[in-house]
Parts: sequence; structure tokens; C-alpha cells
Amino acid sequence: MQNLADGAPVALLILLVMGITSVAALSAMPQLLQRALLCPYRIAQHRDWHTLLSCGFIHADYTHLLLNALTFWSFGFALERTIGSARFAALYLAGLLVSSLGTVLRHRRDPDYASLGASGAILAVLFAAIVHDPQQSLFILPIPFPIPAPLFALGYLAYTFYAGRRGTGRINHGAHLDGAITGVLFVAITEPEAVRSALRAFF
Repeated sequence: MQNLADGAPVALLILLVMGITSVAALSAMPQLLQRALLCPYRIAQHRDWHTLLSCGFIHADYTHLLLNALTFWSFGFALERTIGSARFAALYLAGLLVSSLGTVLRHRRDPDYASLGASGAILAVLFAAIVHDPQQSLFILPIPFPIPAPLFALGYLAYTFYAGRRGTGRINHGAHLDGAITGVLFVAITEPEAVRSALRAFF
């Protein structure tokens, strides 16, 4: 644990809080899940603003938690060591807030819509990591070979945009897209040379 935390205290704290609160809500404290739930209609009517943040630290099921935790573990710690803890914290917060606000704007008139999970923030981390290291490859199960990071990024954005337009299933594709774009824009604003380097590597 000490080696994992070296140079990445914010990532470790986020991972621990996300894991502990999600397991607690799913196993023994369902009221915690209800309080953290992002309900755009409720925010529009009752100004329940705290859920813009709380929704990103609790997950609706263990599969969702495991996938997000693995993605965050794979990219978040290395990225924090690259960009520094303060900038990493700002990136995560920006990804979470932008994806939550986007969800509220899209579903504010739907009283039955609700969302949970850190996917928007974690996609911001993932796409920022891809910009900083475009030469890396990603393994996506069940595909048996690595996918170049830029190719994955373009394919994922296209799929997420298409799936979000269809509006089917339980996945908040809009939050994923918002988070991914936030990650790229965050790097473009805070370290534009990294974006230029990524474009040169890609093209």
C-alpha cells in the first residue's frame, strides 16, 4: 500500500473512499445510497446540489464498482505522479462536476431518472492519461490483443455518442462523454504542450 501511495496520495484517497462508501451502501447502509443518488429532477425542484459530488463516490452494484476501480487504479496513480497531486485533484473534481451537471441538464424534466457512479470522473482521468501517454495500449476484455490508446479514444467517443443518442440501457453514456471531453480539455488548458505532443505522436 505504501508503494502504491508514493507520489499519488490523492488517487489513493479517492480509491479508498469510493470503495468503502460503495461497499457500505451496498451491504449495510442502503440509506447512504439513496442520499448520494443524483436525481436531476429533484435537483431542479429542490436544489439538492450535494448529490452532484456524492453520486461519484457510491456505485449501484459491485460490477460497476469493480470496473471503475480497476480503470482508476490502472491510470489514476501514474497520472497523478505525472501531473502532480493538486492538478490531479482538480481534474477529478472537474470530471465529476461536469458529468453530473451535464446529466442534470439532459434529464432535469424526467422525474424517474437517477444516476450513480464515478464513471464521468474516471473517464476524465483515463482520457487525460491517454493524452499524456498516447503511445500506451489498452487491454479491453474480451478482446485478446492490446488496442493503441488513440484508436481506443476515438472508437470510445464514437460509440458513447451513438449509444447516448439512442438512449437505451442503464448506462449514463452522456456522463461518460462529458468526462472524456473534460479530461482532454483539462490537459489542453493546463498543459497544452502535452496535447501538441499527443497529436504529433498520433498523426
